[in-house]
Amino acid sequence: MEPSASLRDVEGDAVLVQRVLAGEEAAYGALMARYQGRFGRYATHLLGDQHEAEDALQEAFVRGYRFLHQCEAPERVGAWLFRILVNRCRTARVRNRRRGQEVPVEAAPEHDGAVARPPADTGWRDEIDRALARLPHDLREAFLLKHVEELSYEEMEQLTGIGISALKMRVKRGCDRLRDLLQETHDAPR
Repeated sequence: MEPSASLRDVEGDAVLVQRVLAGEEAAYGALMARYQGRFGRYATHLLGDQHEAEDALQEAFVRGYRFLHQCEAPERVGAWLFRILVNRCRTARVRNRRRGQEVPVEAAPEHDGAVARPPADTGWRDEIDRALARLPHDLREAFLLKHVEELSYEEMEQLTGIGISALKMRVKRGCDRLRDLLQETHDAPR
């Protein structure tokens, strides 16, 4: 059962965390509902596979629930959960690489009803998705954190453990490579 919109909108994260820690499991459902769409989109773009993204998201939420008592800043539980998701996505990529199941570079992330997408020009959106899928993982991660999740470099550093100057370089290289890939697609004979 999905929590009512008023529950999600009225109560802050810190209040929901307190309620979960007091034994009210439904309050964790409200936290999940608050972050599921955004986190799901990030994981899908990063991993390039809807099912892998859903698995990473589920693992992140389960891990978050199990270790919620260790969240030192309940008012920033969203950032704390997002850090868990970033780590779950990294683990999924390593696991897939070991199994030889790396997502093909040409594959664009598939989307179904599980992760909502804003309406847009489907053709252009598909070109962007394919280009993102072709970026090297480190550049894709930095690009998504900066330009899709709109995080500051300081927040990105906290999430990834990578220095700000390296993150800036990855974002710049990601933007440059993405621009080149989109230009190649646009210039290709039709």
